[in-house]
Amino acid sequence: MHSLTKTALSFKGIGRRCVALNRFSETRIICRGLTCAAEHGEHENELYDVIISGGGMVGTAMACSLGLDPNLEGKKILLLEAGNKKVMDKVPDAYSTRVSSISPGSATLLSGVGAWDHIMNMRCKPYQKMQVWDACSDALITFDKENLQDEMAYIVENDIIVAALTKQLENLSDQVRVQYKSKVVKYTWPKSHQVADAIPWVQVILANGQTLQTKLLIGADGPNSMVRREAGIPTVKWNYDQSAVVAVLHLSEPTENNVAWQRFLPTGPIAMLPLSDTESSLVWSTSHRHAEELLQLDEESFVDSINTAFWSNENHSELVETAGSLFRTALSVLMPSAGSARQLPPSVAGIGPKSRVMFPLGMGHASEYIRHRVALIGDAAHRVHPLAGQGANLGFGDVACLTQLLSQAAFNGKDLGAMQHLLEYETERQRHNLPMMAAIDLMKRLYSTNAAPMVVLRTFGLQATNTLPAMKAQIMAFASK
Repeated sequence: MHSLTKTALSFKGIGRRCVALNRFSETRIICRGLTCAAEHGEHENELYDVIISGGGMVGTAMACSLGLDPNLEGKKILLLEAGNKKVMDKVPDAYSTRVSSISPGSATLLSGVGAWDHIMNMRCKPYQKMQVWDACSDALITFDKENLQDEMAYIVENDIIVAALTKQLENLSDQVRVQYKSKVVKYTWPKSHQVADAIPWVQVILANGQTLQTKLLIGADGPNSMVRREAGIPTVKWNYDQSAVVAVLHLSEPTENNVAWQRFLPTGPIAMLPLSDTESSLVWSTSHRHAEELLQLDEESFVDSINTAFWSNENHSELVETAGSLFRTALSVLMPSAGSARQLPPSVAGIGPKSRVMFPLGMGHASEYIRHRVALIGDAAHRVHPLAGQGANLGFGDVACLTQLLSQAAFNGKDLGAMQHLLEYETERQRHNLPMMAAIDLMKRLYSTNAAPMVVLRTFGLQATNTLPAMKAQIMAFASK
């Protein structure tokens, strides 16, 4: 199916919500005293206000965010994580291969939940500039802040983010309960209140036989979300026929290393992200076959392949060079002070031990982020290509938005699982996420060819955008949220 058609399909969930509001009537339980009668049953049938399924970066951030909100004080919140507790008493000497580019907006969220100080005390690397260029031409675009002292974003290892959030969660034990090694085997969804003896809450059944109930289930269980699947929420998704090869790179010599580099090759983008003055993180998106070949290479040949990918001009053509040069000259006449000078990336001398890993790439979007008493966040709602480094940031944006709306609902004495404020969450996040996902998908497809007409077209587009500071500022502002 054509990508534009697929993207359009993901809007279907928005228009059906008026029907959903009528279909799902609010079920109310009148309480006397401080707690509902349902909460006085056995521990295994305990009723929670919110259960978060999935304790990765986004799920744990959601638990911290809800636990710290003053309007949600006294609410019963539970985080379920199938894996072990992620503790990090000491930062490992070796860098992890899985990293995220954390935008200023995400850093603000992490700071708000108290995790950012832990991250800064462990390990993270800010960068002030990004340079993106085409392997098939001389066209490039640079992004930086007017004041080069300001950080564009931060490269942080995923393990460190989870460890910092987990550490903060320990301080919230009175507000948030956490169950590790808790595998969910089944969800039972609430029926309409018109059904006799119907259970009005979501039931969560664990592998150990424990049954829990919740007024709101938040699915933070990744791209293969069981919450999304069991809720019957349609997903538009497709594979890119690409895999990403990630590795830790040792640079040839120490450098300030405050630039994120990305070059678009005909086979896919290759990115080098700063980790320290001597090390960077590689994210190389390419065909499955080429990715497997890269994993099999000895270290020296692998390093040579990386340097060639960043430095070689073998994909240049005389036609594109001439067209690009003429257009660049015309732009310099119209806007003599615009544009940015090209910088050369650092060369790579080696890789970290056992640091090469590959994983398949794809795009996915849930046509609906919510159902009655259910909300999806993070990769459970949307999955993107890593070329723009926005995967984690979209998830943290979900956390900030949903927390705000649940906080307001609690302040107003509303049912946290009601469709009314969940609808606001879905609408607000889809308005932000869909344009970002469409832009990433378009960019990926635009640069996946070395056909001369397409190369000339994108060369003009890249050069023109690079000479327009206002447009670049808007792009950065949108991506930094």
